[in-house]
Amino acid sequence: MKQVYEFREGGKDLIPLLGGKGGNLAEMTKIGLAIPNGIIVTTDACREYFKNGKKISEELRKEILDKLETIQKKPLLVSVRSGAPISMPGMMDTILNVGFNDKVAEEMLASIRDEKFVYSSYARFISMFSEIVQGVEKKKFDEIAGKTENPKDLIPLYKALYEKETGEKFPEEVKEQILMAVNSIFNSWNNERAILYRKLNNIDDNMGTAVVVQEMVFGNFNQKSGTGVVFSRNPSTGEKQIFGEYLICAQGEDIVAGIRTPEPIAKLQEEMPKVYEELLENIHKLEQHNRDMQDIEFTIQDEKLYILQTRNGKRAPKAAVRIAIDMQEEGIISKEDAVLRVDPSLVNQLLTGDFEEDAVKKATLLGKGLAASSGVAVGRVMFDSKRVKIREKTILVREETSPEDLKGIALAQGILTVKGGATSHGAVVARGMGKCCITGCGAIKINEIDREMYIGGRTIKEGEFISISGYTGEIYLGKVAIKEASYDDDLKKILSWAYEIKRLQVRMNADTPEDVKMGKDFGAEGIGLCRTEHMFFQKDKIWAIRQVILGEEGEEKNKAIEKLFALQKEDFMGIFKNLNGDVANIRLLDPPVHEFLPKEKADKIIMAKNLGIHLDDLEIRIRKLKDENPMLGHRGCRLGVSYPRLYRAQGRAILEAALDCRKEGHPVHPEIMIPFTMEAKELAYLRKEITEEIECLFEERKERLDYKLGTMIEIPRACLLANEIAEVADFFSFGTNDLTQMSMGLSRDDSVKFLDQYREKGIWEGEPFYSIDQKAVGKLVEYGAKLGREANKNLTVGICGEHGGDPKSIEFFERQGFDYISCSPFRVPSAILAAAQSYLKNRK
Repeated sequence: MKQVYEFREGGKDLIPLLGGKGGNLAEMTKIGLAIPNGIIVTTDACREYFKNGKKISEELRKEILDKLETIQKKPLLVSVRSGAPISMPGMMDTILNVGFNDKVAEEMLASIRDEKFVYSSYARFISMFSEIVQGVEKKKFDEIAGKTENPKDLIPLYKALYEKETGEKFPEEVKEQILMAVNSIFNSWNNERAILYRKLNNIDDNMGTAVVVQEMVFGNFNQKSGTGVVFSRNPSTGEKQIFGEYLICAQGEDIVAGIRTPEPIAKLQEEMPKVYEELLENIHKLEQHNRDMQDIEFTIQDEKLYILQTRNGKRAPKAAVRIAIDMQEEGIISKEDAVLRVDPSLVNQLLTGDFEEDAVKKATLLGKGLAASSGVAVGRVMFDSKRVKIREKTILVREETSPEDLKGIALAQGILTVKGGATSHGAVVARGMGKCCITGCGAIKINEIDREMYIGGRTIKEGEFISISGYTGEIYLGKVAIKEASYDDDLKKILSWAYEIKRLQVRMNADTPEDVKMGKDFGAEGIGLCRTEHMFFQKDKIWAIRQVILGEEGEEKNKAIEKLFALQKEDFMGIFKNLNGDVANIRLLDPPVHEFLPKEKADKIIMAKNLGIHLDDLEIRIRKLKDENPMLGHRGCRLGVSYPRLYRAQGRAILEAALDCRKEGHPVHPEIMIPFTMEAKELAYLRKEITEEIECLFEERKERLDYKLGTMIEIPRACLLANEIAEVADFFSFGTNDLTQMSMGLSRDDSVKFLDQYREKGIWEGEPFYSIDQKAVGKLVEYGAKLGREANKNLTVGICGEHGGDPKSIEFFERQGFDYISCSPFRVPSAILAAAQSYLKNRK
């Protein structure tokens, strides 16, 4: 099996095998760009390496050494870099200047005659190699470097440190250095930060990394040399103009690591105009060839330009939408491609808003850095990634970020750094996560001992609030109010294209007229779930539902139900009028009783008075109603069976409100949903009760209105008996929240306490209440939908749990041929986009 490729043998179609870096280098070689020559060790070889107990086989060793002969440049100095099939910026290792030894240094000095360049490059190699291959701490080399100004003096001192720390002499043979470097890069696939990055970004642990061994070109050669990173379009705003930075007399790691604050790319036009024009030509060629915004790394050696890497650039959510639209309108991509280019999970970040203008005017401006990733954030200052806590509003402030800060970046609301540019590690990772980020704010001085920072003449202690804007780079003291996000024209346009493409109907979960208005504004096609018990969470209405629950059977309860009927009808009218004729799926009462019962003594006194009973009698009623497990207790349709008058009243309220709305010119298409069904006879009984009540209404009003009556499938037994239930249902709406709880034996409230341990130990991946467990819960859904449709050819099938807004779950529901999904109003835009993408992927 071939495990090593020359650049001329590959292309981007082999990225799964050659990695993103290797595949794109091979592709650029094909199209004639100036690429330093090299070879690629495949991802297959990486996987084989781990299977062999972290050993390079003799066959692979021989293949690497044979292929090295194709690199003609002498002396053989190379970079050894990782390159996974999916970009993982900064997560794995790179070693530069591999191949140096005393003889090579002398040969270079004879031809170049620049001792400082030769020996500083040599010293840098020893330091990097020692740290990455053998784990020798970099700071120990830095301490030695601080004692001498002559880089040649560092060589024996560095080698002595290596020998002291490892017990071995520093390897002088070039091929041995390269093999040890390849070994180390393979190992970096499973370092802590790489594992965490894959977990956060759902990247397969079994993918492995390729290794690129490539001729060195030196950006630190002289003042006519440099290194840089450039995007073919602005990754923060999406504007069609190049965006990037460079450093004169530097190597690639200097700019990526954020050690020095670089110059804007426009300045290169002044310093090296010919190189700048050549770079522009390369950028245009690469964007046109790859049909996407490119993130390009380049090096200039003595005014000669080399392209070292290109990849599809990470971009802020707003930029992703702008770039997709522009490229479609420029004829580079189709509407379908444009829709596929925008990550649905990042759409919500477009709706997070900006600071209020008046609040900004009154706020104290502390300073300004580089706007590296758009968005705004308010949080407590934290100087150490390890102390950033989940569910805590935090701004992570660092001198510069490193890959070890990944977990802190993931948990923080925003990131602020003293050093680095808009293409440094922190900025790239923040953009990929959709986080607000400011870099290069040199005005900040951090005192890590006292845990405080100094900026704008003020001392900000750890734990104090600041506010940052990734749009402007501005940093403010304290909390600045955030205004509601604008639903701009770009997002509306991409969603209109998605709307044209998608097959699944996207409805909303809405319990109030305000919810309906928001959902409709975002493009929802009706209501997939209106939770009638949620209408009573408001303080002034909760007494009505309490009276229904606590009232004694008979006159007392009937009066409470009449009051409830009046309130419900009024609520339904408000909802229907905002729907503009769309479908409204109303779920009948499903209150976990404990959520509604009075708990404070003052509330109990009021409740007793409302019912006209003594407080002691009320306490007795409350105790009788207590369920040991409220989520599996007297709820849902079980209430309807116990108190059929309750569900009859609700059915009448829905249809009476619908008839009144129609009379006022607001057509309605109501659906009545009976929750928590486990048995066909249960649904048949309640259907008969509700239908009788509605027929009485129609007779009284001398008018009729079409409606549907169906059920929520959320109990495993209902999935298994779906064919029987479907015979008495017009529709199924899968309630995957409860279905997940009951089939997995997990509480959505309590499982958070231990699921993290399961994930850390590799027992479980993902969050089952966010993204559906397709392995088991998904099988129940698939089986239930199949049985239901076989029994009832006209059955409508939908989903109204939290999974209705999750892109991965939506893809699953598309494959199952569901008719609709339903999610919270705020998640409707991302659901529309995910539905379109799922349809396109499924069609392929």
